[in-house]
Amino acid sequence: MILEIISTLFTKFPLVGAFGAVALIMLVSYWFANLIGQKRMGSAIAIVVALLLAFIAGKVTGGSKGIADITYFSGFALLGGAMFRDFAIISTAFGAKLENLKKAGLPGAVALLVGVAFSFIVGSVIAYVMGYHDPVDVATIGAGTVTFIVGPVTGTALGASSEVIALSIAAGVVKSVLTMIITPFIAKAIKLDNPTTAMVYGGLIGTTSGVAGGLAATDPKLVPYGAMTATFYTGLGSLLCPSVGYMFIKLFL
Repeated sequence: MILEIISTLFTKFPLVGAFGAVALIMLVSYWFANLIGQKRMGSAIAIVVALLLAFIAGKVTGGSKGIADITYFSGFALLGGAMFRDFAIISTAFGAKLENLKKAGLPGAVALLVGVAFSFIVGSVIAYVMGYHDPVDVATIGAGTVTFIVGPVTGTALGASSEVIALSIAAGVVKSVLTMIITPFIAKAIKLDNPTTAMVYGGLIGTTSGVAGGLAATDPKLVPYGAMTATFYTGLGSLLCPSVGYMFIKLFL
């Protein structure tokens, strides 16, 4: 009886089933994190588990949508799509207070520019060292280290191959996971305990999911502020990397 209910849920209401599966993954991940005495790593563990499941599903089905290629988990195609991603990003902004956003001022703007430029340059250098010498490939991978959204945006605009775009996404995902794990441990040292520093931090690091996850483990009240500038970071990177960043790479290569 229970199996029939679950089967019906995943086949007739795939999106609801996808939400349930995510909730289960989160529950197990936080349970395991608490078990090993690292409760703050719950979100990072959940992301790793999700990536592992997507990899296995992709290998088993030979498809292109990861776990969504399996009928019972088709709801993940919508849940993991751009619509819900943008909804989640926008919804975090509603928790921010305007007076605190104004406090970021010039430091916040400088953090955005420095953060995008630094990540792009570091990623580009690593790509070149790895043997990618074509300006399009280097710029795409460099953009991926900005965020895993900026990478494919840049690659698509410049006409990069699907393999290079996938590599840029991987670079951004690694950055996001590392940000989630490291943030709670360095928060005290860098005085990450107020809205202003959270906004500067979001501008420097950029990855919205990583910053949001890291700040949630540090102080949930700081999430809207870090996510706000991190969102601007993604937008700025999507504008600069395919244009200014690419021309910069092409000039030196």
